[in-house]
Amino acid sequence: MERYVDGFVLAVPNENLDAYREMASQAGELWIEHGALEYVEAIGDDMEPDMDGMPMRPFPELAEAGDDDTVVFSFIVFESREHRDEVNAKVMEDPKMDPENFDEDEGMPFDEARMTYGGFRSIVNYER
Repeated sequence: MERYVDGFVLAVPNENLDAYREMASQAGELWIEHGALEYVEAIGDDMEPDMDGMPMRPFPELAEAGDDDTVVFSFIVFESREHRDEVNAKVMEDPKMDPENFDEDEGMPFDEARMTYGGFRSIVNYER
């Protein structure tokens, strides 16, 4: 079954990982509440795998991560792009997303300028 996936790669300063985890947990609950099929936030573990000589661009380079950063790979799964747009609209309208509810002193726990994002239409999808 075809799915639609929003994907993110970003660098989070190690000192902000707890704050990021809290923010991500709240975001995940919100996206699922409004209809997303799956919400995943994962931190880098094997960031320079041996690809048997195959050239590649590692995630830390993509995210411009420094020695004191952790790379985060996140994705949200939807039924379709249309479903994604509907869910995201509901999330953005949710009172929990009102900027008035955020502590301005805390700010974002990561540098938004080093985040990459895109929407992806699945071309191969296996499920158990």
